[in-house]
Amino acid sequence: MIGLRELFEALAGEKPPESIIPPIRFSKAVIDSRLAEEGSLFIALKGENTDGHLFIQEAFDRGAIAALVEKAPDLPCSTFDLRAKPVRWPEERIKLPVCLLVPETLKALQEAAAFWRRQHMVRVIGVTGSVGKTTTKELIASVLSRRFRTLKSYGNYNNEIGLPLTLLHLGPEHERVVLEMGMYALGEIALLADIALPAIGVVTCVEPVHLERLGTIEKIAQAKAELVEALPPDGVAVLNYDDERVRAMKEKTKARVFYYGLDPQADLWADDIQSEGLGGVRFRFHYGGEVIHARIPLLGRHSVHTALAAAAVGLVEGLSWGEIMAGLKDTSAQVRLMAVRGIRDSTILDDTYNASPPSTLAALSVLGELPGRRIAVLGDMLELGSYEEEGHRKVGRKAVEVASILITVGPRARIIAQEALSCGMPSDKVHSFESREEAVAFLMEILEPGDVVLVKGSRAMRMEEIVKAIMARD
Repeated sequence: MIGLRELFEALAGEKPPESIIPPIRFSKAVIDSRLAEEGSLFIALKGENTDGHLFIQEAFDRGAIAALVEKAPDLPCSTFDLRAKPVRWPEERIKLPVCLLVPETLKALQEAAAFWRRQHMVRVIGVTGSVGKTTTKELIASVLSRRFRTLKSYGNYNNEIGLPLTLLHLGPEHERVVLEMGMYALGEIALLADIALPAIGVVTCVEPVHLERLGTIEKIAQAKAELVEALPPDGVAVLNYDDERVRAMKEKTKARVFYYGLDPQADLWADDIQSEGLGGVRFRFHYGGEVIHARIPLLGRHSVHTALAAAAVGLVEGLSWGEIMAGLKDTSAQVRLMAVRGIRDSTILDDTYNASPPSTLAALSVLGELPGRRIAVLGDMLELGSYEEEGHRKVGRKAVEVASILITVGPRARIIAQEALSCGMPSDKVHSFESREEAVAFLMEILEPGDVVLVKGSRAMRMEEIVKAIMARD
């Protein structure tokens, strides 16, 4: 974890006199004052809904010893101005807590992270793609941790705030860092790569996600390719061979390319895929003439691509198949589609983190592989732009194939219901609601033992509240 002296050096552009800065390591770096603890660093960011400067005192009350700020607070703390260069160092030792005054706290966070990353001889693995980034990141970290001391992005800390926060937690003990890289616009992944300096870049797929922001799928591909463009000549681009747009990124990188996929032309490929429902999935790896039989605890046939990506990184980093297989079997890597107990002995497939047409189609495929009455509870999919209607209609057509009962929540998801009806799903099996509360009330009426309920929708739909309402209470 970065220390107070290093933070001053990163933001001042020069080393501070040792006599005035205590040699303290922060315990953690946070942007939410409620997460502050003894010895932590608080970054006061200005957001759309609130301003972190309003919570500096709360962070100090919880034990924070320093804060990055854009304006000097009227609080009992030392304030040190880092805006002017050269910095005027005081003669006396700085007293804690201290506020470091900077022009922009977000930029200061990024500068500090870039500085701190460059102090460590560590290999960074960046992971991007339209779908599957978080689970792929988790599984790669699980594989690498069999041999290397590995730091990984917390949760979905994948943007211009989350990635720098992760890097501030780097320590001399770390040998590998696995970072998820998300984006909403062109140039954002390039910025993240400039901060993190990845040696390996993994691209999972290019799909019409965030189309509302970027306009075309070609621009989405362009944005994702920024990761492989940033790789050094001695780096490795780990690319999904089965995705035409990802495969073509070979032309955009100076790094060596390692392909994975279901096609035998890939460097690492898989076949003989057999879903075992909630028991996971079986398949065979093929690599350099070797055939390795695998069984992993991830749900659904689409999880094989996640396993391929993680195994590919393991092979690139020199791990044995024994180490790779041990990492792939870590059940904690399943962070999205999870099975939990529901009321009346039902089973809930909780995939409420987010939703896009590709990820929803994959989740419905998992639902279709399970026995019992299959109930799909689907909310609006957002930020699809011109693909909004077709994306929802595709999901509606898939729902007809696998769901016994279809429940939709929200105005956009009603398109899913309309398409299911037009494809022949009986009207008494299709139910559309505007609110989560209505959907919960209906589920409370109809759920029976043995039912399997898939719950999925975009993050803003807060579909996790439906899961909480119908979960079994021990």
